[in-house]
Amino acid sequence: MTNKKDLETIKKELLKKTENEEEITQDEVLKEIEHLKLTEDEIDDFLQWTRDNGVILDEELDDDIILSDDDELDDNLDIDDEDEDEEKELYRVYADISSIKTNDPVKMYLKEIGVVPLLKAHEEREIAARIREGDETAKDELITANLRLVVAIAKKYVGRGLLFLDLIQEGNLGLVKAVEKFDHTKGFKFSTYATWWIRQAITRAIADQARTIRIPVHMVETINKLTRNSRQLVQELGREPTAEEIAEKMGNNMTADRVREIQRIALEPVSLESPIGEEDDSHLGDFIEDKQAISPEEYASRELLKDEINAVLSTLTDREKKVLELRFGLIDGKTRTLEEVGREFNVTRERIRQIEAKAIRKLRSRSKSNRLKDFVDKI
Repeated sequence: MTNKKDLETIKKELLKKTENEEEITQDEVLKEIEHLKLTEDEIDDFLQWTRDNGVILDEELDDDIILSDDDELDDNLDIDDEDEDEEKELYRVYADISSIKTNDPVKMYLKEIGVVPLLKAHEEREIAARIREGDETAKDELITANLRLVVAIAKKYVGRGLLFLDLIQEGNLGLVKAVEKFDHTKGFKFSTYATWWIRQAITRAIADQARTIRIPVHMVETINKLTRNSRQLVQELGREPTAEEIAEKMGNNMTADRVREIQRIALEPVSLESPIGEEDDSHLGDFIEDKQAISPEEYASRELLKDEINAVLSTLTDREKKVLELRFGLIDGKTRTLEEVGREFNVTRERIRQIEAKAIRKLRSRSKSNRLKDFVDKI
């Protein structure tokens, strides 16, 4: 499937895959409908449509979601080297986490939710029925019993810009929404229904919060696909692939120019306050030239010129000096017309022209013009 299809096209493709007995994952379908910005009721209707039409969605966590490298995974989850093997297994197999002794916030949370037993199908239906009757306690029971499902889904999004605990929190919000919307009479397994809401909450949070500059959800998925294909090519070629090679790998009429555009969009802004060097005594901004700033030499020259101009103008009468300052913008950088200056002095524009001409004739005398000649020669 490809992005930006309408819902009916997506449904037709799902039916075709179902007829051909092809595997359909929830991840795949979620990515397809994400850009449609479906309302809660529309998502419910879509899920009901999948059930009515025999479309079975694989609930396994799909490998299509990008995982960070092992080193990045360790950094995100704050795993100690000596506990590496044990802790990685903990995050991959979430069913038994109550036996891990730890005081790390993430691990403590996993230990806490691990003591809650998983619900059987008939227990889910019973609790769901109580929720429909307005039992708030039942709602808490269903949420608590499925917190491990959130962890299982959230861990697959580590390395995408949000901390693991933040991913879990966003997923828990999706779980709460699923509990509020779940209708057991429609025949869904709660885990199937909840997975949709959990994934949607996490993917939208990543799109909205993970980057300094927000990127639309469909573009985030395109970036992830490009990143995945680029990594595969690095392994195959033993070097960084070119834009042309990535475009060919991605297919779907992808061009090299489009690849470069996506790579540009994917760039993360870097703070000018980023430390440089081991001692953190300098920052990136210290090494970036301000193209609009003038050099110290030019600044000094301008200040000297300003002083000389003021000295020359001081030989004129106050009215002549003021007229030249207004006409040539020597005060605020804004030049004015004869008429504008005339209004300032409450005289005609012709009178201002005469005053200006007289003042300039005075400045053209050799004794005064020589003081500015050196500056003119340097320009």
